[in-house]
Order: sequence, then structure tokens, then C-alpha cells
Amino acid sequence: MTIGIIGAMEEEIAYFQRAMTDFKEEKRKFHTFYHGKWDHEEVVIVKCGIGKVNAAMTVQKMIDLFQVTKIIFTGVAGATNPMLEIGDVIVSTSSQQHDIDASALGFKKGTIPMYEGNSDFSADHHLIEIAYTSAKSVLNKGEEVYKGKVVSGDQFIADPKHVKILHDSFDADCVEMEGAAVAQVAHFNEIPFVIIRSISDKANGEASQSFDIFMKDAAKTSSIIVENMITKIKSEE
Repeated sequence: MTIGIIGAMEEEIAYFQRAMTDFKEEKRKFHTFYHGKWDHEEVVIVKCGIGKVNAAMTVQKMIDLFQVTKIIFTGVAGATNPMLEIGDVIVSTSSQQHDIDASALGFKKGTIPMYEGNSDFSADHHLIEIAYTSAKSVLNKGEEVYKGKVVSGDQFIADPKHVKILHDSFDADCVEMEGAAVAQVAHFNEIPFVIIRSISDKANGEASQSFDIFMKDAAKTSSIIVENMITKIKSEE
């Protein structure tokens, strides 16, 4: 078994690089993969870059090169559910693109045209439970853990009106720029996945300021949760 761990930004994978042992650095054009052991478990770690295209091509390359059997996408997100606070954690139940729009052709916004399946891709139930219990055991500063829906688009959302639309239209709990692409590629390859997002901002008019302040702490929180997950996964073998 090989676990693939992906983050969009350097800050979101830095913790993993420090925790790995016996790892090899493999550069494949624009990507650098870190392949090695973490708690005696085979893992591959990579930064995908920001946006859905970067995420999709990185996941597929990881699958093709390393034959990963589970995928965990980790990092930060903006809250769209008003009950969420900075520092809270969302474990994805599903993920959908919020910015795909073929409504002029009669498709509901968020629907992938000419695709017969569901455009809202469900995470693996077992990984959801492992991520949820791991997060519960890690957080100890008053943060909350929720299972919820992640929506993704090639936009940094900082408008309260847009936030409300995402929450109302998609029942979205948080918004970011990569997760739905990871979910779609994993689904097409029949590989179990889950997305873990720490809330770094409220995706409102103050998003740009709070993002910079809280991003590193939120990314570290997500990383520690994943570390706990790997321990739990290993114990089941």
C-alpha cells in the first residue's frame, strides 16, 4: 500500500517532508515527488500548485508513477458555512466544482456536461471516519471538526455575497481551489480519497488579511491530522 499526500502550497507539505525518513526526491519536470517511509508506511508527497488544472495533472501523474492506493489532499480553505470559525477542520464528505457552468445548455451549475455520473464526488467512507477521529484526537484548542462538502473553483473567494451563494446553492461548507479536481481524478481511477481542510479564513472581505496570518497554523494542523491518520491506517494492516 502506498499513500499519496498532496498539498497545493509549499507550506502545506513542509511538515511532511520533515517527518519522513529514508525518502527519495524525484523530479519529474515541474513536479518534485518525495517518496519514502512515514511510520514505516510507504508514502508519496507532492505539491501540486494552486488551481484545478495543477491539481488534476499532479494527481494523475502520482497515480501513474507510484501506483498510490489511497489519496489524502490536505491544506487550508475558506469557510462558507457561517457556523465555521478559523481553525476549525472540515473532513470532506464530497467535493464539487462550483465554477463549471453550462447552464446555457440546460445543465445545472456545477454539473459536468455530457457526463452521466454524479458531478459531486463522494469521499471514501472509511477514510472519512479515520480523518474525523484523527482530527478529533488532535485538536485541543477549542477548534471543531465537521464532516462536510468542499467546493472548488479557480477563484479566491473574498466576497460575502458569493460565499452565501456557494453555501445556499451547493450546500458548501468550505471553498478552495483544488479539491474537486483531486476528487474527480481519484474517482475516475477508482482510488479512495478524502480531503482535509483547516479553515484559514472566512472567505469574506477580510480573507486576504486573515489568510496570511492563519495559513501556516492551519496547514500545520492539517498535517498533524494526516500524520495521525497514517498511524491509524497502519494499525489496521
